[in-house]
Amino acid sequence: MQAPTALLESHRGPGPDLSTHDADPTGVINLPAAEHAIADFLRALGRDVNAPDLAQTPRRVAGAFSEMLTPRQTSWTTFPNDAGYSELVLVKNIPFHSLCEHHLLPFRGVAHIGYLPGDRLLGLSKLARALELFARNLQVQERLTIQVADWLMETLNPRGAGVVLEAEHLCMSLRGVQSSGTTTRTSMFYGELGVPGPLRDQFPN
Repeated sequence: MQAPTALLESHRGPGPDLSTHDADPTGVINLPAAEHAIADFLRALGRDVNAPDLAQTPRRVAGAFSEMLTPRQTSWTTFPNDAGYSELVLVKNIPFHSLCEHHLLPFRGVAHIGYLPGDRLLGLSKLARALELFARNLQVQERLTIQVADWLMETLNPRGAGVVLEAEHLCMSLRGVQSSGTTTRTSMFYGELGVPGPLRDQFPN
């Protein structure tokens, strides 16, 4: 039997809180320093970093974290809504993963991202790219949800925007209560989607 789903919801009015929108990492990744620190960490755990099986582990771990914390460069080209499309644009089940800033363990799941167009439209793949941009950082799911929704409002100025994330956190599955299979659901809705109704009901719940 699957463990219960944790639910955190927030519904706001027409505009975002830009104070949580910063996606820039706090500094440049220093791979040699990271490799040295990981070797020290393994020694502190009582492991022999000179053993054949661990000799390359500091380099591999440093490389893995560098990859998980470095977003790919992209641009946010929009195009006119010449056809006057006014209904919900919703992309469901976008896979994502990020790193919990409390334990440096992954959390992963799916996202559902949508908006009510105004004068501009956005390529559908850009919704997944924006999610990746903010996810490749040390994160908490609540902030990640807000950041993606804020980005959508800033980039398109749509009539409404919504983001729902559902994820399993390995810091909860593998340690602590060890509740394997538990998922956490967070959501953020702006503008016309901030009010419950048929449009917002199209998001998974």
